[in-house]
Amino acid sequence: MIWALLALAFLLLLAVPALAQTPPPATAGQGQALDRALSTISGNGRPLSLSLQILLLMSLLTVLPSLVLMMTSFTRIIIVLSLLRQALGLQQTPPNQVLVGLALFLSLFVMRPYIDQINATAYQPYGAGQIPIEEAVKRSGTVFHEFMTRQTRQTDLKLFADMAKAPPFARASDIPFSILLPAFVTSELKTAFQIGFLIFLPFLIIDLVVASTLMALGMMMLSPSIISMPFKLLLFVLVDGWALTMGSLAASFAGG
Repeated sequence: MIWALLALAFLLLLAVPALAQTPPPATAGQGQALDRALSTISGNGRPLSLSLQILLLMSLLTVLPSLVLMMTSFTRIIIVLSLLRQALGLQQTPPNQVLVGLALFLSLFVMRPYIDQINATAYQPYGAGQIPIEEAVKRSGTVFHEFMTRQTRQTDLKLFADMAKAPPFARASDIPFSILLPAFVTSELKTAFQIGFLIFLPFLIIDLVVASTLMALGMMMLSPSIISMPFKLLLFVLVDGWALTMGSLAASFAGG
């Protein structure tokens, strides 16, 4: 499954020192799809060698960043920051590299408890040779599953579950990633646009006031955006807009 391969690649990225040692042998009770796939690659049920692990990791690196970012808080944060820049009327300030950097580091801050959980339950036991890599991948996927489930709306889950004609799920952990992934991304997009709408309102009011004032003064040839931009920047600075925005974004995941 895709999520299992992603979790495997993420774990291998996290566990670079552990790649120098031989992975522990697979246990007999793990007859899942991932176990069969890994056994097929390695041959005769033997664990993946170091060279095959590195080859698999390098193959997944082309799609891993974008897919992993879609499974974290990055999507909501980068969209809100982009909408904020548009609301301020700024075209290239802050530049895209700065916005992506802000979104990335804020995502690391939001995901810190889950990264620590993966480190404690998957990476460290695997690095110590206590569990096989299949079990480490499973535990890592469970952590991502928990985060995504908490942030996904029930209506979006029901939409994709109905489209897939899936039976009702008794527990949240029973939701397959094939349904949870699109539901999570859809829910994140909806939440980001809702936050962006609230951000746009005060700046829209400033634009309307400035445009009405210029029209009343007969200055219809003067662009309202040129006059309103300093006032919007002043308002944003006075309310400490960046700290307020970043803090609100981080807090929006706590209530999921």
